[in-house]
Amino acid sequence: MIAAPKAFWKFLKLEKLIESLIYRARWLLAPIYLGLSLAVLALGIKFFIELAHLMTDIVKLSEADMILIVLSLVDIAMVGGLLLMVMMSGYENFVSRLDIEEGEEKLSWLGKMDSSSLKAKIAASIVAISSIHLLKKFMEVESVDNDKLLWYVLIHMTFVISAFAMGVLDSLSARSNRENS
Repeated sequence: MIAAPKAFWKFLKLEKLIESLIYRARWLLAPIYLGLSLAVLALGIKFFIELAHLMTDIVKLSEADMILIVLSLVDIAMVGGLLLMVMMSGYENFVSRLDIEEGEEKLSWLGKMDSSSLKAKIAASIVAISSIHLLKKFMEVESVDNDKLLWYVLIHMTFVISAFAMGVLDSLSARSNRENS
């Protein structure tokens, strides 16, 4: 058996050190996911400001204005849900498992959403949020230029087509993986 040179063993130690540092670098994402919780808090504050606006002006508001405020509330709720989904599943997929105490309520999707299904849910959420924005623009159609309305529709359709294409590609990839297994 031939003895490996000392340089080789030093290289292996350096390689292990680099790999360890790269693996531990995932924890740099943890403050980012924690920061998203502050964004959820900001959305919650904005939600209740809009809700207070709705309740205090409910008598003065026209039906169309009331619907626009309610759509804004729905929009804020959907963005908040999207943030929570990204925050929790991103943390679980890229940083560490969430250790939920025994007996404590656990979200049914937690721990089951890989990066592919997270991507699909994000795309679907973006399409839903874009739909709400587009509906709001249609509600204000008298005050929106036709050119701007066309751009809103084109941007929305871009989101729809992109989400559909990602779904088709994921489905084809999953089918290919099953056939190769």
